[in-house]
Amino acid sequence: MFSTRISIPTLALALALTACDEPPKETDKPATAQKPPPPAPTPTPKPKPPEAKKPSWDCPKDSEGKGTFDDPCVAKGTSRMMEVTWNGKIAEKGPTFRVINNSELEIMYGRIVVYFYDKKGKQLEVTVDDKKQKSLTCGGDIFAGPMKAGEKAFLNFSCIPKDVVPEDAAAIEGELEIVGFTGKESKKADTYWKNEDLVPKDRPKGGIKKK
Repeated sequence: MFSTRISIPTLALALALTACDEPPKETDKPATAQKPPPPAPTPTPKPKPPEAKKPSWDCPKDSEGKGTFDDPCVAKGTSRMMEVTWNGKIAEKGPTFRVINNSELEIMYGRIVVYFYDKKGKQLEVTVDDKKQKSLTCGGDIFAGPMKAGEKAFLNFSCIPKDVVPEDAAAIEGELEIVGFTGKESKKADTYWKNEDLVPKDRPKGGIKKK
């Protein structure tokens, strides 16, 4: 009978080789590296609104305010910058008015309010788009260009056409509620004056009187 002799070192080597041939267990798999989350975006700051241009001129005498369109130089009572008078004629373009700039500055912008009266001086209503109202208003560069200090002009206003004038109107009167003075560095109005007292909803013929 033959017997095979295996030495201890040989056995240990065989076991070691067998262990090396075993497939790795699931738990032996290397961990997958996780990417860090992207950084939160930095909020974009809102752009600052442009600063409003400062008016070129100080407020006229007897008026107060910043002189801007939203915060004009406010006057009270019978104070006027411009005089408006109907010349008694109604052309195809509408009533014709004589306008005088009584201020010391050139005026570019205006808002005019026009009233109508019958022979007895009663204020008449005006119908516009099937709605009755006590007056007509239009605003903008209504003088067909700048009006210099002291200048006089005869004007028709597009917002007061011939067909809206009441048939029994014997008198037409207007008031410049707001005017805009031309800026020093541009041909645009940048200083504004306003007198709401001149344009009440119910206005007597001849306008408000000095108290």
